[in-house]
Amino acid sequence: MLDLFTIFSKGGIVLWCFQESYQSFTLPVNELIKGVILQERGGSNAFTHDSLTLKYKLDNEFELVFVVAFQKILQLSYIDKLLNDIQLEFRDKYKDELNQGIIRNFEFSDEFNRILKDAENISKIEAKIPKKMRTFEESKKSQKTVASMIIDKNEEKTGKGKSKKEQKEGIFVQETAGNGGLSAEEVIQRNREKLMRKMAGKPVKAAATSKGSAAQPRERKKEARKWAMSGDGKEVETLDFSGTNGSDHQANGKDDEEDLIKMKPMIGSMKGNVKPLEYESDSEVELADEMTEPQPGQPSQNTNQSVFSFFKGLAGQSTLAKEQISPVLEKMKEHLTSKNVAADISEKLCDSVATKLEGKVIGTFSGIASTVKSSLEESLIQILSPKRRVDILRDAMENKRKGKPYVVTFCGVNGVGKSTNLAKVCFWLLENNFRVMIAACDTFRAGAVEQLRTHVRHLNALHPPAHANGPPSVLLYEKGYGKDAASIAMDAINFAREQRVDVVLVDTAGRMQDNEPLMRALSKLIKLNDPDLVLFVGEALVGNEAVDQLKKFNQALADHSSQDRPRLIDGILLTKFDTIDDQVGAAISMTYTTGQPIVFVGTGQTYKDLKSLNVKAVVHALLKA
Repeated sequence: MLDLFTIFSKGGIVLWCFQESYQSFTLPVNELIKGVILQERGGSNAFTHDSLTLKYKLDNEFELVFVVAFQKILQLSYIDKLLNDIQLEFRDKYKDELNQGIIRNFEFSDEFNRILKDAENISKIEAKIPKKMRTFEESKKSQKTVASMIIDKNEEKTGKGKSKKEQKEGIFVQETAGNGGLSAEEVIQRNREKLMRKMAGKPVKAAATSKGSAAQPRERKKEARKWAMSGDGKEVETLDFSGTNGSDHQANGKDDEEDLIKMKPMIGSMKGNVKPLEYESDSEVELADEMTEPQPGQPSQNTNQSVFSFFKGLAGQSTLAKEQISPVLEKMKEHLTSKNVAADISEKLCDSVATKLEGKVIGTFSGIASTVKSSLEESLIQILSPKRRVDILRDAMENKRKGKPYVVTFCGVNGVGKSTNLAKVCFWLLENNFRVMIAACDTFRAGAVEQLRTHVRHLNALHPPAHANGPPSVLLYEKGYGKDAASIAMDAINFAREQRVDVVLVDTAGRMQDNEPLMRALSKLIKLNDPDLVLFVGEALVGNEAVDQLKKFNQALADHSSQDRPRLIDGILLTKFDTIDDQVGAAISMTYTTGQPIVFVGTGQTYKDLKSLNVKAVVHALLKA
C-alpha cells in the first residue's frame, strides 16, 4: 500500500529508500521539503501533492528526515506509528555510525518489512474490534456537581472572583465595611454615577457615605437634543446646511481646498520602495525575560510573564522530549492566541516548534531558553518571509518597456478599506513617476464610483501634469453601476494601453467569502483579464475570520476557474495596522494560510500612510510579553 519510504539527512543525502513502483517521487519530496519543512509549516505533519499524501518525521538528534508516501484515497491509520517505529529501529541499529557522522547506503530492508507487516496486522486487528462508547463517568460533564451549577445572585465576593451580576455591571463590589456602611446596591449606584460623570467629562463629586443618604434612582426618559448657541444664534446657522449658505459652502469646494493644503507636504515623501514599519530595538524588547519568583504569600509583581519563563522546570535535561515540553507549548498557544493569531494556526505553529525541539540535546537552562526562543523566532520569521519577492516598481517598469500596462486587482470583504488603500498605492506610484488609471469595477456599492472620483481629483491636484495641456497623472475609467465588472476591467486595460498608461488599479466590489454569485464574478474578472498582481485586502483586526476569508477566497477562485492551474491570491494588503498595538497575529494567520507575502500595510488615513511589512517588527510584537 505504501508507494515510498525514504530516510535522508537534512543535508539531502539519501541513506535508505523503499519504492514500490518505478514512478519518480523526486518532485513531491522536493515540494515537501520546500513548502513544508523549510517554510515551518509542519504542524499537521502531512502534505498533499497531486494524488499522493506525504507524511514525515524529524530526528533532530541525528539530523534525519523520515518520509512516507501513499495514495491520498487510502485511509491508513498506522502511518504515524510506522514512522515512530522505523525511526527508533533505525536509530538503535546505526547509532554508533550516526554519532561518528558516517554517511552511506544503509541496509534496512529486512527491518522495514518486519515493522511494516506488524503495523498492518495490528491495524487489521484493531479495525475488527468494535469501538466502545465512553461512559458518563468518563465524560467532563460528570465532573460537574450540582453545587457548582447553582448561581447565587446576591452573593458578594472578594478577591479575583466575581458573580455573574458583577461581571455584567463591570464593577467589583467591595465589602460593606470598606464602603462606609453602604449596601451592595448603593455601591453599584454610586459607581454608575461616577462612570457617567467621567464619560461626560465632569468632575467626580464625592458620594454620600451615610447609609441613609444614598441617591435615589432617577426616572430616565429621552429628551430632545439642545445645541449650545450664543445670543445671536450663529451656532444654529452654521449647523443648518439646508439654506444658501450651506450650499455655497459645498459648491465652492472649501473643504477640498483645505484638505489639499494639508496634503501638500506629502509630495516627495514616498519616492522609491515603500518604507518598512518601525520597531523597537532588541534592548527594548526582551524575548525571554527571566521573571523573579514571588515569595510565599506575596502577589506576583508581573502577571503577564513571558511564555519562555515556563522553561525553568526543564533545567538540567540532556534531551528534550515532547512530553516534557507539552505544558510549555500550551502556554505558548495561549500567548499567540492572545496576540490575535488564529487558534488553529497557533496550534500548528506550536506543533512545528515541538517537532523541531524534540530530540534536541540541551545542557543548561540558558541553553533551553535560547533554543526555544530561537526556534520560535525562526519559525515566525520563516513564515512571514515571502517565498517570492513582489517588486511592483520593477515589474511595472518592465511592462512599460514592453508597451503594456501593469495591472493590479484589489479584492476582499466588505468594509476593509479597498478603495482607500488603492488610493494610497496610486499616490505611491505617482511619487515614482508612473501614470495610473483606476478602473471603477465596484458596480454594486452606492457611492463607490464617487469615492474614487474624489480620490482622483485630489491625486491630480497633488501631482499635476508636467505640461499645462498635458494628460492628467491619474485617470478614472468608469461606466456607472450595474454593469459587468469583468467587461469594465477589460475595456479599462485596453484603453490604458492606447493612452500609454503605466499602471491600472482595478477596484472590485466587497464581497463575503460565502457569496457564491459575487465570488464567481470575481473569478471571471481575474480569468478574463489575467492581472499581474491579485492583492487581497484584509483587516489587521480579525483573528480566526482571516483564515476563513482567505481559504474561501482561494477556494472560490480555484473552483470557478476552468484552468488547470487557476490564478489565486498573489499577495496581501493588511489595513488598519495602526489600531492594533501589539495584536499583530492576523499577519501570521494570513501568511500561514496562503503562503503569500504581505505586500503593503496600511497605517493611517492619509495617502502616505502606507508601509511595507517589517518581519522583525511583527515577530518582536508577537513575542513581547
